[in-house]
Amino acid sequence: MSDYSRLALNSATTKKWTLPEVVDGCVRAGIPAIGPWRDIVADHGLAESAQLIRDAGLRVSSLCRGGFLTAADAEGQAAALADNRAAIEEAVALGTTELFLVVGGLAPGEKDVIAARQRVADRLKDLVPFAVEHGVRLVLEPLHPMYAADRALISTLGQSLDLAAPYDPAAVGVAVDTFHVWWDPDLKAQIERAGREQRIASYQICDFNLPIAADALLSRGMMGDGVIDFATIGSWVRDAGYTGDIEVEIFNQQIWDADGHEVLATVKERYAELVLPFA
Repeated sequence: MSDYSRLALNSATTKKWTLPEVVDGCVRAGIPAIGPWRDIVADHGLAESAQLIRDAGLRVSSLCRGGFLTAADAEGQAAALADNRAAIEEAVALGTTELFLVVGGLAPGEKDVIAARQRVADRLKDLVPFAVEHGVRLVLEPLHPMYAADRALISTLGQSLDLAAPYDPAAVGVAVDTFHVWWDPDLKAQIERAGREQRIASYQICDFNLPIAADALLSRGMMGDGVIDFATIGSWVRDAGYTGDIEVEIFNQQIWDADGHEVLATVKERYAELVLPFA
């Protein structure tokens, strides 16, 4: 029998499911944790969502997502801070300490990457005290460089660690998402650094499929269907001391169109074969 005690399902993997369907699917599949996105929580109601998850005996591995901190104007910056503070409060209500931040890309018409990255650092400084007050860790997620212009100007684990460095590890951590970081030639050293600094807040897994989908967001694949070496990356994360949840997050139209329960059965099979032996 495989040990699924660390397996978590990010709700994006079964995008067509409502939160009650995600919860039911996890219970039926024996997956003990979920990482919901804020939209399906909002659709069901925050208090109702928290109660539903508790009643099902599931834990919340993370909440997706806050971020988008790169607005160049005062109004946009204020709106971003308000949304992120709301996300922190939602994380508390759901019973998770981990809030993912996708930091944002260039402002409309902007080409100054350095200035935009500085705004991320500035907004992070604004947010950290509120997060600490609420016992929530802000989880910086580097995204693959193909998303730098519009979604995340932070592309490497090293950049995320540099941003986190001024803060206590309990306040700001980093995510190791195989899809986004597998290509980085400095990945082993940066995972080791993250371990030394006690900053690994999440290990997310999916594969990197080729060819790239017409919508690049949908190029994430089921583990084993793409090019990622889960044994190597997983052993690096393990050796760095990470013992938390391993969250499966897949954006893929074919998977979204498939039967959700069959998707979860495949998730468990691939996790047991490709991930668990090295976790």
